[in-house]
Amino acid sequence: MTPARPVFFISDHTGITAEIIGKSLISQFPDEAFATTSLPFIDSQEKAELAAQQVRMAWSDCGLKPLVYSTLTDPGARSALAACGALVMDIYGHFLGMMVGEIGYPPEPLRGRFHSMGGQSDYYLRINAVNFALAADDGLSVEKYQRADLILVGVSRSGKTPTSLYMAMQYGLNVANYPLTPENFDSASGTAPGLPQSLAPHRAKLRGLTLAPERLAQIRSERRPNSVYSSMKTCREELRLAEKMLTDAGVPIVDSTTRSVEEIAALIKQSLKPS
Repeated sequence: MTPARPVFFISDHTGITAEIIGKSLISQFPDEAFATTSLPFIDSQEKAELAAQQVRMAWSDCGLKPLVYSTLTDPGARSALAACGALVMDIYGHFLGMMVGEIGYPPEPLRGRFHSMGGQSDYYLRINAVNFALAADDGLSVEKYQRADLILVGVSRSGKTPTSLYMAMQYGLNVANYPLTPENFDSASGTAPGLPQSLAPHRAKLRGLTLAPERLAQIRSERRPNSVYSSMKTCREELRLAEKMLTDAGVPIVDSTTRSVEEIAALIKQSLKPS
């Protein structure tokens, strides 16, 4: 059996940028096996040398040259890492070199500058947005909907809460979410009524989430196995009625079946009017 190729995401800060770029790139090779390791806060040349040693050990153990995605900013640390002999993709070094050629002078390296570009006001904006998302989760605090930038609507376990929190942390948006339950549907007649009273005044802020009934049943079964709640019949009917309710009200709907939280959030944000 072919061993998994080692992949390292190395950064002098959180490593989020290196991971996003690296994982996006290796995902283009679905037939390859990769073993990923994150090494954040490599903020000195000594730590970079230790990281290089770890890369060399992984190479020796499996026999495959590792892939290294690096966002180190210190030139000495970058040189120490490059000495490991692996395929080191110096993300900042590559693009900064191109920018220096155009702008005409060298950059001023500063660890974590990307994450602080918004300043303190941006930090508090995101913290307040997270607090809002928690307070307005799962239909709570409907009186706060006037302050919401966005209200996510969908049946139970359709991805509303993680999407709300991600959009709060990533974009600083005040996102509430409202669960559509069997009480919201007129199952006797087989038709979906209009929007719940608490949502109707905020129709422009609403975005629906849906997914395939098979996926919903799988998710619900992890929470309540062998229950009416997780049965395929229940999932299919709730999704049908929810989608009809939202479509009749003109609410845009995003299918989350095969999408990550990041993809769902980006699609929803794209649908919002610029502030």
